[in-house]
Amino acid sequence: MPRIRWIRWMFLFFSFTGVYAQRAEFRAVKITNVDSRVLFSDAKIAEAMDFLASIGINVVLPVVWNGSGADGVHTLYPSAVMESRFGRRMHPQIAAYRDPLQRLIIEAHRNGMEVMPWFEMGFSSSYSQNGGYILQRYPEWACRTADGQLVVKNGFDWMSAIHPDVQDLIRSLVVEVVENYDIDGIEFSDRIPAMPVEGGYEASTVALYRADHGGSNPPAQYWDRDWMRWRADRLSDFLQHVRDTIRAKSEHVVLSSSPNVYPWGFEEYLQDSHTWIESGIIDNLISQVYRYSFADYFYELDRSLGFVSPSLRHLVYSGMLIQVGSYTISPAFFRQCLQANRDRGLLGEAFFFYEGLRKNDDQLGLLLRDEFYYQDALPPHRDGWIWRPRPFIVNEDDEHACVSGKWDFSELPGYRGGVLLNRDLGPASLSYRFHLPYGALYDVYAYVLTGPKAAPQAHYTVYSATDSLSVQIDQTRAANTGWQRLATVELNRGEQVILRLDNRHSTAGVILAADAVMVMLNRKLSPDVVVTDVKGGGRSEFRAVPETFVLKPNHPNPFRQQTQISFTLQQDQAVELAVFDVLGRQIEILFKGNRPAGEHRLIFTPRDLPAGIYFYRLHTQDGSVWRKMVWLGSRSRG
Repeated sequence: MPRIRWIRWMFLFFSFTGVYAQRAEFRAVKITNVDSRVLFSDAKIAEAMDFLASIGINVVLPVVWNGSGADGVHTLYPSAVMESRFGRRMHPQIAAYRDPLQRLIIEAHRNGMEVMPWFEMGFSSSYSQNGGYILQRYPEWACRTADGQLVVKNGFDWMSAIHPDVQDLIRSLVVEVVENYDIDGIEFSDRIPAMPVEGGYEASTVALYRADHGGSNPPAQYWDRDWMRWRADRLSDFLQHVRDTIRAKSEHVVLSSSPNVYPWGFEEYLQDSHTWIESGIIDNLISQVYRYSFADYFYELDRSLGFVSPSLRHLVYSGMLIQVGSYTISPAFFRQCLQANRDRGLLGEAFFFYEGLRKNDDQLGLLLRDEFYYQDALPPHRDGWIWRPRPFIVNEDDEHACVSGKWDFSELPGYRGGVLLNRDLGPASLSYRFHLPYGALYDVYAYVLTGPKAAPQAHYTVYSATDSLSVQIDQTRAANTGWQRLATVELNRGEQVILRLDNRHSTAGVILAADAVMVMLNRKLSPDVVVTDVKGGGRSEFRAVPETFVLKPNHPNPFRQQTQISFTLQQDQAVELAVFDVLGRQIEILFKGNRPAGEHRLIFTPRDLPAGIYFYRLHTQDGSVWRKMVWLGSRSRG
């Protein structure tokens, strides 16, 4: 093998296996609206995201479906689905003009972290509220015991997880989030999909069971194994449908789940997480190893891993309880659990929940930073990509900001330090120049400072690759404080002026404020821009794959029978598409020869291969691109 090809292969191999400087670890934290005020303030959201990034977190799981404490579960984002069905647009404790999910996404992506909205309450409708407003509106949605009582378990009131309309509600909420936000994944947990084993006797579920069993009613004993299996399979079918729906919207949105530990989760809540991971329904499995002693943690962790095939353990992470009520895990116990995860080869963990990292002057967060997360890491599910590269930011006092006219410096708190103010009616402007290492579709943001004497019509001009557009922001409106998206535009690689702020609409007594500008890659619209870190441990240097060709993720992935591999060429050229094992050995050449410009699809059907991780490479005259795929074997789901 020529030396340059050997070096490239070693770079890729070490990147994927974690030997290279850029580690692959899942480092997630859950943010809830209970016992935490983060989501109730834009400033707190920004501060929390800065802190999490500083200690090495790379995935944020913010709650979007949780109880109000009064009458039931609500969304923590403005929901057209909930408004149309219940007349309740959002959690009643969230100000009507705010969208905490959108604000958190902006601040997390600004810090290079992925966001996976978390549907915490799942199929629970309320906590000790007799079903809350949801079951008041739709009493037929209630989950029932054999004697017809509403299922209440550990204080939670349950909807029927098998009722078609209940499933449609949850699925509609997921689709709403996927369609309306530039997210990176969806997070389910111990109540989704789930059904207390005592339930399932509501009329809708009984009717479905009878249709599958020649008119026979389900057994009166809820612990009957066949009856448990039938209900568990309906939950798994729902999860598969959700996954298929998500992938139809965006193939890059990850489906993650943090169920109760298996097999306890199956015995009590019919959560068949073993099937979910073995059948490739979910991308990440975060087993809730929530225990209060190391002996119990050690036992449950090993027991839950024992049910997962060795070839799939790279998809399993530990869910760690670090804060609940008055309990906070001790640093010694925290350290033991983290080390136990690494001793077992786990590639990360998810913490419940954020506030535990901030207790005692950030004690646990700083322990993470100094002892376990001291080196940057990419989420393993991105196969070595920097899926969320940090955005490009130019401050108003940077050398890349060109000032024209009269501006005064002010120590008013802006994005970083002070701001520039214009009070003069003479022509004044501020132009922001950026150097972009790759062409793509970007979101352009301005950091807005507001006040009663500010400009009601701050005029911005956004320059794209082909034209420009004008945007006006009301700087008197308090809701506009912070990062405001001005436009989504196509931008070319290289140096260019992207934004200009001027005072053309200013009048006497009006103060125009100028602060930082941010240009952020829009992953929803530019999913095929491959960004890698050429230094491994750095945070600001990126390499873009040549734009003359694109190798897309195979679908499905993971897969059992076969998978489709697609690539697009911008020009006629010779290509080679080949499959390799984890040791770099070539398994099969799927195609070698000339291909015309356009999109091409090939089907890969493994033959005589053991289940496990494989890589496929598209090699062209302009370079090569590698991707990972997971072959589960040909065994069908039992």
